[in-house]
Amino acid sequence: MLPLAVLPAAILSLFSKTVQNRLRAELHRRPVLIWAGPVLLTAIFGLAAALAGAFSIRLALLALAYTSAPVLCAFAQGVGPAKKPTALDFATIVLLWLPLEFGAGAALVPRPAQGVVHSAAYGIAILLGLTIFMCFRSFSGMKYALPRRPADFSLAFAGYVLVAPVLAALGYALGFIPPPHAPTATLGGMASAWGVIFLRTALPEEILFRALIQNLLMQRLGFTNRTLLAASVVFGCAHLNNGPQPPPNWRYAILAAIAGFAYGKVFQKSSSVCSSALLHMLVDWTKHYFF
Repeated sequence: MLPLAVLPAAILSLFSKTVQNRLRAELHRRPVLIWAGPVLLTAIFGLAAALAGAFSIRLALLALAYTSAPVLCAFAQGVGPAKKPTALDFATIVLLWLPLEFGAGAALVPRPAQGVVHSAAYGIAILLGLTIFMCFRSFSGMKYALPRRPADFSLAFAGYVLVAPVLAALGYALGFIPPPHAPTATLGGMASAWGVIFLRTALPEEILFRALIQNLLMQRLGFTNRTLLAASVVFGCAHLNNGPQPPPNWRYAILAAIAGFAYGKVFQKSSSVCSSALLHMLVDWTKHYFF
């Protein structure tokens, strides 16, 4: 579906420093252009919903309100470079994140179309978040760049060696996962899943929880393990309403907080958000195929 392809293409294009710099320069020169975001993103969302048989005026208006509210918070503060995040910056993240977390508007979408519509909304949230914080507000430390050094890969693999056994043992002890078993999928399927998990789950979540939430907490509270722990707890709490156990899924929250601390530490030490996303992908991939 073309609208869903446009969103990841735009998100990945922002890995280019040239694209980042051009968009940042244009927004700083004419800040009012940030308001093109809600219009364009709502149009893309509406097209995706229409192709999935889920379009309605109420849904389109909800999407427009959803995309406009974070832009209003950013526009009210003016363009960057921002030195310290404000309450409105954190409000911007909440407005991007929580409506998706709690499925706002799901009642307006027929069940068969909910997967497509949710994917479109998730893509819009990530693209809008990157545009606001990286190009309009221009916060440093987001590390939205491709890996530039071997350590960006070795840190992820070292983190996996350290944290995966802890998560496996604790997850089994808590009754969250069954005993390990040999994978039943083909080697080709398991290999192709690396890219799928990385692009659909690991990278979007790392953009939200590390490049945005953790980074802004660090910029505000200091680059300490205490702040990293706070960001990890936020990540853990985001899994309270996830399965397979009924909510509040405290088992998942505990394991996600531990994993989040490892992801956050790798993010701190690397030069790219892709490093923590790689570790995130490896953990999810292992759980999917071996437990």
